[in-house]
Amino acid sequence: MPPLMRAIVTGQVGMDKKQYLQRVAEAAAAHGDSLPLYHVGDRMYAEAGDVKAGRILDLPLSRLNGLRRSVLKDILTESEGQAHAVLNTHATFRWRHGLFAAFDFDQLKAFKPDCVICLVDNIEVVRHRLLREHVLDVTLKDLMVWREEEIMASELLAQALGIPNQFYVLSRGRHGETVETCRRLVCCPGMKKVYPSFPMTHVARMPQVLQVIDGFRAELAKRFIAFDPADVDEKLLLDAAIAAARGEEGKRDFVETEAGSFSGGAEAIRVPVKQVLDIAGDIDGQIYARDFKMVRQSDMIVSLVPELADGSPGLSSGVERELQHAFDHGRDVFVVWLPKKSPSPFITETATRVFKSVDEAMAWFDGAK
Repeated sequence: MPPLMRAIVTGQVGMDKKQYLQRVAEAAAAHGDSLPLYHVGDRMYAEAGDVKAGRILDLPLSRLNGLRRSVLKDILTESEGQAHAVLNTHATFRWRHGLFAAFDFDQLKAFKPDCVICLVDNIEVVRHRLLREHVLDVTLKDLMVWREEEIMASELLAQALGIPNQFYVLSRGRHGETVETCRRLVCCPGMKKVYPSFPMTHVARMPQVLQVIDGFRAELAKRFIAFDPADVDEKLLLDAAIAAARGEEGKRDFVETEAGSFSGGAEAIRVPVKQVLDIAGDIDGQIYARDFKMVRQSDMIVSLVPELADGSPGLSSGVERELQHAFDHGRDVFVVWLPKKSPSPFITETATRVFKSVDEAMAWFDGAK
């Protein structure tokens, strides 16, 4: 059995990280691995018995910092000598105090982590959870900024800890679909990491193509640690908000979406159209930066180019950029080319290997392991 790792898991408030990580620990147990969890926030509440739920961040910074140091001191003692453990904390807070750090470097260094994982989720769902648990005036724009800050601070933490190549951005998934991905990151550090690449926006209303893409994604997820870009789909939210603002189906001030749960159910939520339109540039910019980051944190990219109804290749500009980015950064580049029309040299000359079907690609990967 490969060695397990000690991991720090960060992410902005509203991620529901505790429940997510408990599912990760349960998945690890199902594979015969014990994965102790240390929830910094829970322990701070336990130590500060006079603080009501959801109000700890309202404390003066001096008391907040003192509570955190006391809790981390206990965690360091309890986890000393353990080969594997997960520390659930934050890198930053953007609260009534403004922006401030959520950790002390000396203590996190003493924890001796092997990797840092920053969880992200659809921003409208993060807002929904946050407003459900806290009395706070916060917009989607505020949370987009906070997410960028959390990712950057987490990455800088990994660099300062001397593990820059073990920093990962991981999408939580609407229903926690990435629990197994997280388990593998922590419990199977030698497992190959893949970035599945495929067209998204311009095939959104092509059910047959989407079925092929979903099968492709599922097959990769069975075999590798997959950083799937579709696990965060805010572009769909933006498209819906634009349609609502234009009055394509009657002008509306809100768009409706859903917040998933681990049970597979969904809770309907309403999102202000104006707030979504206000973050249009942020959505595009963060997709661009996040997807390229996930390409670089992978060992390889595997791109599916489907055949559209008119026989043309379903090759989006995003897929082309991702392939080139992976090639430029020395990653293995694999392409599953389904159209009858042959791929151009711009595909074949940068590809490690080109396959004619998903089955052919998976058979090759199974044989190459």
